[in-house]
Amino acid sequence: METLMQAVVSGALMGLVYALISVGLTLIFGLMEVVNFAHGQFLMLAMFASYGMSVLLGLDPLVSLPIVAVLLGILGLITNRLIILQVIRGPMVAQIFATFGLGIFLANGAQFLWSPDFRVVQNPWLGQLAGGLVRLPGGVYLGVPQLGAAVLAGVAFAALYLFITRTKTGLALQAVAEDKEAAALMGINSQRMYDVGWFLGLACVGVAGAALANFYYIAPQVGNTFAIIAYVVVALGGFGSVSGALLGGILVGLVEILSPVVLGISPDLKYAVVYSVYLLIVFIRPQGLLGRY
Repeated sequence: METLMQAVVSGALMGLVYALISVGLTLIFGLMEVVNFAHGQFLMLAMFASYGMSVLLGLDPLVSLPIVAVLLGILGLITNRLIILQVIRGPMVAQIFATFGLGIFLANGAQFLWSPDFRVVQNPWLGQLAGGLVRLPGGVYLGVPQLGAAVLAGVAFAALYLFITRTKTGLALQAVAEDKEAAALMGINSQRMYDVGWFLGLACVGVAGAALANFYYIAPQVGNTFAIIAYVVVALGGFGSVSGALLGGILVGLVEILSPVVLGISPDLKYAVVYSVYLLIVFIRPQGLLGRY
């Protein structure tokens, strides 16, 4: 029972991080119906930015987190203006090649600049709190960096959800996602909303990257693993659904951690179970759990 409780809590915490990584992907798709195949590489850049600030400036990832979020948001604006708006009116294959090529360029550029070596942030503040480990009732132990990353992800996700549902700009984003032509007739500038969507989407990736830098290795290819998980999360929750990203992220986190415990399989096979659950759900409900497409 203790092992099961440990797995449930750990899976839920990691699921929050997955949800924050994925919400930018689903937000951009909901606005523009563009799948960003460079999403994982943007996460990698956020992790390297947090690492670089810790080495060059002595800034802990918690301190550099808002800076990284803003930098990634600005990078999202630049990407939208220079690449996405140039191909959005073209065929779908042009959009796929543009973002896929961008991802390859970023990954190989990072490898050229920083080598393929693995790096970690040395002695982050979260790793030093309470000896880096917290004991919960029932014999459940949690790493403080993982717990802190989940809390940061939850707060960022809640802030994004409130922004989208409670502010005029957020309601304008929803209007553009629902019907671009009707939104334009109401005086909403779609291009400006695209900029806002890309800024918010990659700012969330920046928060997730800085949070992950507290305990996860950093390398040019690290984005590939999280990118695949993000696509699964978005497909499970439903493309374009912010709430679906949260539900899908927690579901993937739970399945990933629980499958070796419940099924008694090797941890190496956990992603096979995740993808099997994904296939089962999309066969039954192709638009995802909360999707509208």
